[in-house]
Amino acid sequence: MLSRREWFGTTLGASAALALTPELRRALSVLAQTDGTLIQRAIPSTGELLPAVGLSFSNHVSCADPAALKAVLKAFADNGGRVFDAMHGNAAAENFHINAAGELGVRQKLFWSVRGFAPAPGGPSQPTAEGAKAQIASLLERLNVSKLDLAMVNPGSGTAHLDVLKAEKKAGRIRYIGAQVISDNLYPQLEAVMRNEPIDFIGVDYDVGNRARVEDTILPLALERKIGVMAFFPLGANAGTSCGALSRNLFARVGTTPLPEWAAEIDARTWAQFFLKYVISHPAVTVARVGTTKTAHMIDNIGGGIGRLPDEATRKRMAAFIDALPALPPLPQNPAAAPGIAVSSAILKRYVGQYAAASGFAAIFRLDGDRLWVKPGTNPEAPLNARSETRFQDPRGPMFEFQLDSKGEVTGAVLEQQGPQGPTRVRLERK
Repeated sequence: MLSRREWFGTTLGASAALALTPELRRALSVLAQTDGTLIQRAIPSTGELLPAVGLSFSNHVSCADPAALKAVLKAFADNGGRVFDAMHGNAAAENFHINAAGELGVRQKLFWSVRGFAPAPGGPSQPTAEGAKAQIASLLERLNVSKLDLAMVNPGSGTAHLDVLKAEKKAGRIRYIGAQVISDNLYPQLEAVMRNEPIDFIGVDYDVGNRARVEDTILPLALERKIGVMAFFPLGANAGTSCGALSRNLFARVGTTPLPEWAAEIDARTWAQFFLKYVISHPAVTVARVGTTKTAHMIDNIGGGIGRLPDEATRKRMAAFIDALPALPPLPQNPAAAPGIAVSSAILKRYVGQYAAASGFAAIFRLDGDRLWVKPGTNPEAPLNARSETRFQDPRGPMFEFQLDSKGEVTGAVLEQQGPQGPTRVRLERK
């Protein structure tokens, strides 16, 4: 762990290149007067300590600047971060994570967490148990480690994958296993796994604006069963995809509302730190996982895991403050979700298959009746809306345009999506 002076020195040494805001500079000056050490939380099943702030940017890899992401990872590791949640099954994201961590010399220092398994090209939406086992072996080889730190599966996919994790843990290839959900309609399945299976961790969405069901059911059960908790989206979830999504997070909720003066009592000098301290302060939470593409934001988030945390009375005050803010207006009509035109099944059938970019990103298309469906990377499958006989739109925003040769044969597709720095086009070759 870094001392106060070491942490502050590292942060300020990089500040000139980060274009830190006045608000963030004030936050850093306050942190210089604190302990300066990331809060540690114990994994209930073993007592192993982990820093309370973790990182993930698997869904940003396809649209963010790789150099910027690498700088984020460096700031995270340099300032005491360890828990790196790498969503499994996205080859492009996995390769970036592994290569970036290796280049920075932190691959062996990180606590690697992975989630889920990728479907086989042209196969069912969920791989077989043997396929899942093979993916674990491949990941261990590419990471050059003997054990994965943590692997979690979605309980909605059945018990086969959890059985794989249990067997791999028994064989010594996984240290901790768990279950994760990103939708509260799967809470019953998650609770069943928590009560009946020997898991070490759960992953669940949790923030000060999204707390009722989590705090009423999931977190008390985690305490009772001595299960660690990775809190997803502690700054609030976004609608849609990570690239160019309409923001529905807590920052949109607070808008221009000033941070209350009493937030200084818990060493919170930015809204990000306010939100993170609420989540980390719950006794069931082991680590709060943030996602960002900006180094300055990463440093700000690290600050959320440093200094004083709210007691129960202050937590209630924080929740009441957020609840009193005006609700966000409804999302505007998403033009991507508008109904598409009719395209014959004979034409749609030509597009079925797997398409992959040079980066490793893959999209799988299948036909269901008279509707073409896509599973892009590790994102959930979605039905496409036809804009022409060759252009199809994911209701989440991205556009796929199929490419034909002079004979009308499908050679590939182009993925068009809105990124943080404008629209991008990625060539996908047909496999």
